[in-house]
Amino acid sequence: MGKQTGNSAALLRYCAGIDVSKDSLQICLSTIDTNGKTTVKGTSKIANKVSSFDGLLTWVAKHCKEKQLPVRYLMESTGVYHEQIAWYLFQSDLSVSVVLPNKSKNYLKSLGHKSKNDKIDARGLAQMGLEQTPTLWKPLSKNIYSLRMLTRQHQRLQELKNQSENQKHAILHSQISDKFIIKQLDKLIKLYDQQVEQITQEMQNLLSKDSVLKNKIDQLCKIKGLGLLSVATLVAETNGFEGFENLRQLVSFAGYDVVENQSGLRSGKTRISKKGNSRIRRILFLPAFNAVRFGEPASQALFERVFVKTRIKMKGYVAVQKKLLTLCYALWKKDVNYDPLYHSQHVKELEYQDKK
Repeated sequence: MGKQTGNSAALLRYCAGIDVSKDSLQICLSTIDTNGKTTVKGTSKIANKVSSFDGLLTWVAKHCKEKQLPVRYLMESTGVYHEQIAWYLFQSDLSVSVVLPNKSKNYLKSLGHKSKNDKIDARGLAQMGLEQTPTLWKPLSKNIYSLRMLTRQHQRLQELKNQSENQKHAILHSQISDKFIIKQLDKLIKLYDQQVEQITQEMQNLLSKDSVLKNKIDQLCKIKGLGLLSVATLVAETNGFEGFENLRQLVSFAGYDVVENQSGLRSGKTRISKKGNSRIRRILFLPAFNAVRFGEPASQALFERVFVKTRIKMKGYVAVQKKLLTLCYALWKKDVNYDPLYHSQHVKELEYQDKK
């Protein structure tokens, strides 16, 4: 227990909130006592580069008077700019948590903050780390990190190719077309195709060097509708499903959690939140169609059930996307083989038990 204060409250722990930008880190160190009161112990600002990180730890140690109390570091996931400091703290055996920007944004709103700057954000993150228990951050393994870079590059190349194809289509159907531009666009499309093929080959080369990762990904690829790219993206974006204690957390991370819109007698539309990893939802869009088309038992049954209830096909396909995600999670965590007949057999067992 920490030092007793004047009102007999003892300090419980420290938290350093770090607001990350490309060039700098704004830090706020705060404490919380047994009465739930938070107090700012100091603020600082350093450059966002490895050579400055030792100074950060020295500054924190100087302001932590109660050396026996735990210290938590909390920051937002800001693209790639938070990764260096997060890695540094993790490798220093310190407790570090990384939260999604929308989660910290909503928390700051709940505190009633109307203004926004780096100091306010850092202070809010420190208070959030003290009042809540955010999950400890774990870095990606080297191979999964490489896989993530490859899958994200694949997405970028595919988007560029689609832009060029749309531009070519527009020119071909305009009043006056330009053969020179069409020729340039054809060359670009061909180049993108070549690079996409190289990315796919590099993913296969990477997996061939990691037999454990390859076997688990191959197992998920046996699910009808899913292929190497879709499974590799799921694994890369979820860090091999690490850090998720249950399906609910994974579903929320991907933005498939349901948001209700109801108040009193008014009942609005129920939809998914889409507040999560958009790459997961994007990569599961076509696999959901293929899973239903090619008769993946659990997915097809779910689609038909949702469609009968809502008469909206897209709601059925979104439900299938969520189903594929949770199916991959279950197979990965339990390390079991995919059984396409499991769903139908399970249903028959339940029906038999109901008749008894």
